Amino acid sequence: MRKLIFILLAALTLSSCGEYQRVQKSTDPDVKFEYAKKAFEQQKYVQAYTLLKDVVTVFKGSDKAEESLYLLGLSHYENQEYIDAAAYFQSYYGRYPRGKYTELARFYTGYAYYLDSPEPQLDQSGTVKAIEELQAFLDYFPRSERVSIAQNAIFELQDKLTLKELQNAQLYYNLGNYMGNNYESAVIVAKNAIKEYPYSKYKEELEMLVLKARYQEALQSIEEKKLDRFRVVIDEYYSFINNYPDSSNRHEADNIFKIASRHVKD
Repeated sequence: MRKLIFILLAALTLSSCGEYQRVQKSTDPDVKFEYAKKAFEQQKYVQAYTLLKDVVTVFKGSDKAEESLYLLGLSHYENQEYIDAAAYFQSYYGRYPRGKYTELARFYTGYAYYLDSPEPQLDQSGTVKAIEELQAFLDYFPRSERVSIAQNAIFELQDKLTLKELQNAQLYYNLGNYMGNNYESAVIVAKNAIKEYPYSKYKEELEMLVLKARYQEALQSIEEKKLDRFRVVIDEYYSFINNYPDSSNRHEADNIFKIASRHVKD
């Protein structure tokens, strides 16, 4: 029985492959298009987009042009080839700004870039592109049922950008006074990130890093600058505890404040 099932499955597979190859050699774009739609439904996405690439140009200007181009993008998307998918979706909404699938094409463009967004330590140009495309989708279709999905994706992408800035600021902090005042650079990077992404989940960490950097900068300053810099530390401390009175970093912040206060009193 097992052998029989195996033989039947093998025969079906060969038959399917044979049919696909015959369709691929066909000169009839309608035959390829219909088979591509069937292949897509069967999750044979490579077959689908291979055939669709043959017909999208032929169908240009016809009633099948929109569907074939949109399905081409969606086939790449479902096959997790997100950059190719985004390119075809962009081509679609550029060509058909009021088309049947424009809302979906705009959404999937942004979401494809979102799914392809790299880890924070890598180049984030794709992340920025994802935010731009998702925001454009929200601007064009503010009442879409996919609005919350797009918004959540944007928040996640912004957190990724914020984390990259936090890592950059931490790197400056770790360098200390090596070849210059890197504490000041840490503060600048952290504060810019806070300003650009005020609702990020990393905001508290950024503000704590600012306090620590200001403290180290004051501690390692020449005597003439210590008083003013410790006063800045105290200002940063009050700002931090006002924003995060129950922070897990409160103990460290309080210790910084005590030391800074002694320097100011002295």
